[in-house]
Amino acid sequence: MEDYGRFLAFLASSLLVGFVSVILSLVWVLHYREGLSWDGSAAEFNWHPVLIITGFVFIQGIAIIVYRLPWTWKCSKLLMKFIHAGLNTTAMILAIVSVVAAFDFHNAGNIPNMYSLHSWIGLAAVIFYCLQLFLGFAVFLLPFAPVRLRAALMPIHVYSGLTIFATVIATALMGITEKLIFALKNPAYSESPPEAILVNCLGLLLVIFGSLILWMASRPHWKRPPAENAKILSPIGATPEGTEAESTMTNSSNADKSDLRSNTEAARKQNIKFDEAGQRSTM
Repeated sequence: MEDYGRFLAFLASSLLVGFVSVILSLVWVLHYREGLSWDGSAAEFNWHPVLIITGFVFIQGIAIIVYRLPWTWKCSKLLMKFIHAGLNTTAMILAIVSVVAAFDFHNAGNIPNMYSLHSWIGLAAVIFYCLQLFLGFAVFLLPFAPVRLRAALMPIHVYSGLTIFATVIATALMGITEKLIFALKNPAYSESPPEAILVNCLGLLLVIFGSLILWMASRPHWKRPPAENAKILSPIGATPEGTEAESTMTNSSNADKSDLRSNTEAARKQNIKFDEAGQRSTM
């Protein structure tokens, strides 16, 4: 991998920032708010920011870059697909539970639902994320979709995934700001009490985490190399380029060598095509 040390620095930084964000969300609701419960009170609503930050932000971010971890490049593509899908499924479940908690709290307190921009964009992000996951299962995980369809949908899959992630970060920032404005009365949010400073720092960490993930996901030289997968996916009987099987042909005629190289190159290109259609191009 090119710039391996820099990749590790970005990875360690993103994991640290994401983990600290989750911890700060817990400190916020357990120390400054009412804690956590499931009884229709404000403590139930507190599950909403905790689960959004844990699942919809942190776990989704890890799912986006999991293909780019260089020590996973020798794992089978199918295994990495299941890991990617499993992380996204976990994030989706946590996001849905967080939305249920918010609706339960609003209904128990006779608070109107879906009136703020935060709620509009947030619910849209959850819906599109679910659609993204279900289509990803159907097209890229199950073996029924043709390669041409996978190749055609891959750019849309990649773009929509990164767009949803960025939208979730922006929606979370709106949500924690809205919560502070409603909850802080004496002292008010404008007076910058300790709770406000803590949550503002949480918002900064979310922006940093999102920026790190998007940067890592957009660097082409940190992409899982197709050449590695070509070796793994080579069909039985095919000879990868540069292997000992080719060197044993040194005494053959020039025509035989040319045919071998042509067949090898065609097999390699075919496997690369299958690989790029079966994984996210930004991962």
